[in-house]
Amino acid sequence: MLDLAIVIVSFNTKDLLRNCLQTVFASEGDFSCHITVVDNCSHDGSLDMVQAEFPQVRAIAAPRNGGFSYANNIGLRSYGFGQETTAQPLPRYALLLNPDTELPPTALQEMLALMESRPELGAAGPRLVLPDGSLDKACRRSFPTPKSFIYRGLGLSKLFPRSQHFAQYNLTFLPEDQETEVDSVVGAFMMVRGEAIAKVGLLDERFFMYGEDLDWAFRIKQAGWKVWYYPRVVVIHHKGAASRRNPRVRAAFYQAMHIFVHKHYRAHTPAPVYGLMLVGIGIKGGLDVGYTWLRRTLTLGAN
Repeated sequence: MLDLAIVIVSFNTKDLLRNCLQTVFASEGDFSCHITVVDNCSHDGSLDMVQAEFPQVRAIAAPRNGGFSYANNIGLRSYGFGQETTAQPLPRYALLLNPDTELPPTALQEMLALMESRPELGAAGPRLVLPDGSLDKACRRSFPTPKSFIYRGLGLSKLFPRSQHFAQYNLTFLPEDQETEVDSVVGAFMMVRGEAIAKVGLLDERFFMYGEDLDWAFRIKQAGWKVWYYPRVVVIHHKGAASRRNPRVRAAFYQAMHIFVHKHYRAHTPAPVYGLMLVGIGIKGGLDVGYTWLRRTLTLGAN
């Protein structure tokens, strides 16, 4: 039985992907591992690079760019997850890994040891840091609730980052090196127990990008497992600054929040509160996307 199945979704990240794969293959430890790269219709030669330089990696060309969940599910299905019948035993663990990450040599071994020692954990993630050493706040989160939506919308989470009341979504009131149970880790490095995947199913493909990891963690916790933040392992995340300046990417973020709220809160939230959440997402999303579009237009015009 395979210990670890790694799925990496690539979209025009050839150089970052090469570096990521090099760090994965430099991993230390006594465990079996296999990597699948699913390419989301890149036009930078990413797939050709993988096939030429890493022949031991399974390289799959997605038939269309269906988004992060869609491509990850292609990779997970290649290991038998999500199939009614499979001739091969499922891997004991699966890892969603972004191509813009760099792993230290012992990262995989340490994360696997954590999962082995804690059978109640359905998913776990390390401390992700940006190239400047600052924390990628997405690596430990609470589920977006009506209160956290209001606090973020009013800017209270930024004004009071040390407040357990106002800063509950990104948990900025906790020390970065504090190991703790969380609602969700991030899909850039999300190790999930194979048994949990078999029980809750694959990623929800309604999420094009963003939100799919929150939704998966939500279902994993509903099924009785815990989700764990493990800061003893530190992974570098070259989070795309360019994507944050892309209005289409920003729009996808707010669309994901809308899908998550509709899916998990509509049936149990009073109608006025639910409506307020949707209005808040719409207003904040519209302002953010509009500002991002204007800034990008002015930048391109200046060049």
